[in-house]
Amino acid sequence: MDLSNLQPAEGSRQNDNFRRGRGHGSGNGKTAGKGHKGQKARSGAPRPGFEGGQMPLYRRLPKRGFKNRNSKEIVGINVDALNRYEDGAVVTVETMIETGLVSNPRDGVKILGNGEVTKKLTVKANAFSESAKAKIEAVGGTVEVI
Repeated sequence: MDLSNLQPAEGSRQNDNFRRGRGHGSGNGKTAGKGHKGQKARSGAPRPGFEGGQMPLYRRLPKRGFKNRNSKEIVGINVDALNRYEDGAVVTVETMIETGLVSNPRDGVKILGNGEVTKKLTVKANAFSESAKAKIEAVGGTVEVI
C-alpha cells in the first residue's frame, strides 16, 4: 500500500449535485440537511476558519520561511560518478537517467568536480563547475553545455 493506490472506501463518496430543500419526497426537504436552528442553519454562517472572534489558528501560528518562485532545482553529479561509462562514450542527461545515475532532473544536471575521472568522455549537461570542466578536458574528453 502506498500513496499512488489510495482510494476512498466503497460507498463513501456521493455525488453532491442534487437539489436540497425540495420537499419531503426528495429525502432532503424541510431543513435541507442543516438541522434545527443555530448559527449554521441560518444564511450568512461564518466563513471557514472563523473561531467566534477568538484569534484564529492561522493567525496565532508564527509565519516562517520564504519560497523563491524563481529558484531552480538542479541535480549535482560528481565527476567520479562518470567512471561507470565506457571509454569514448557520449554521456547525456538521457543516458544518466537510463543508467540510474539521475532519477528526476527537474531543472537540469550540473557536473561537479569532486573526485577523478579516468575515461575519455563526451559529457553533455546543463552546467559544469570549472574544476569538473578542467578534469574532463585533462583526460582528453569534451564538455558541452546544453
